[in-house]
Parts: sequence; structure tokens; C-alpha cells
Amino acid sequence: MSLDTLAAAAGHTLEVKHSRFLARAAPVESADAAQAWIRAVSVADATHNCWAWRVGDDYRSSDDGEPAGTAGRPILAAIDGQGYDRVAVVVTRWYGGIKLGAGGLVRAYGGAAAECLRLAPREPLVEYADVVVHAGFEDLGCVHQAIEARGAIKQDEAYAADGVRFVLRLPAADVDALRLLLRDASRDRVRVETAG
Repeated sequence: MSLDTLAAAAGHTLEVKHSRFLARAAPVESADAAQAWIRAVSVADATHNCWAWRVGDDYRSSDDGEPAGTAGRPILAAIDGQGYDRVAVVVTRWYGGIKLGAGGLVRAYGGAAAECLRLAPREPLVEYADVVVHAGFEDLGCVHQAIEARGAIKQDEAYAADGVRFVLRLPAADVDALRLLLRDASRDRVRVETAG
């Protein structure tokens, strides 16, 4: 299953029995970035700032004083249920005077987070790979055409007496296609190696 992240920060407001819930979500690149964003958007005078984030296999959640399991886990379930990664969500609650019960809290926190993520602009997460291409001067034309055709990003280019060494970054799914394209275009003279 391919995962998405957010293309931009998003928000959604929900009112349940006079309690106001403000869900905010943002793309994050690391656990530290998630925690920093959560601290930055948490509202000091709100009743609760419950949150969850996921970055790959790393994740955390907090009920921030709500009964255990009624806020952080439903927020995390909303992130996972909609196929997101590298995302943090904070749901801020201002208490309205009517208790919601455990089930009501789960529905409110999870529902606010899920609706925020559902309405948010999505962006597919693409895994990138770095490759090293060694080519003689006679094959530079086909290398440049292949770089453009596969949408590779040139990270480095070094000239030597026998040719040029390129370091390229491209979607990992396109590495084999680049390798075949260069093999066929250069009659197998161009070498493509995985970097690192």
C-alpha cells in the first residue's frame, strides 16, 4: 500500500454538546519535528490538547488528561486508517460543560481528526534512490536524454580522462527503467550502480 503525507497543513472544527474541537494536521519529517509542531500549535488555555503522529514505524499519541485511550489512540487510528505517514495531528478541546463519556470522546477526537485528514490536500510519499552512472564521453548524449526522460535529479557530476561520473536521485521505482534505458542506448557501455 502506498502512503501519503499532507501537501500542506490543514484544520477542521467540530462542536459536540457545547464542547468545541479544533483538529489541526501538518506534514512532519521526523519525531522531533512532530513534537516541535505539537508544542507550537497547542493552545495553553484550552481544556485539552490531544495529539498523535506517525513517521514510518515510529509513532506516539497523548490523551493529555482525557480518560486513557479516548483521544490519542483514536487520532492515531485516523492517521493510519486514511493511509498517512509523516503526519502529526493535534485536536484541541474547549470543554462545554456536558460530559461526553468515553464513547463520545473517542468519536469526537477520532472524528475531528479523520475529517481534518479527509479534507486535507494529500501528497504521495515517494521513496527516492541515489545511483552512480559512469559513462564515456561518446555516451553523454544518451545519458542526458535518460536523465530527462526518467525525471532524475543530478546531485553531482565529475569529469575524468575516461568519461563522466554522475550521481543521480530518482524515484526508487524508476531505477531499473533507467538502467535498461542506458544499457540499450549505449550498447551496455554505461554502468549504473546503487550509491552508498
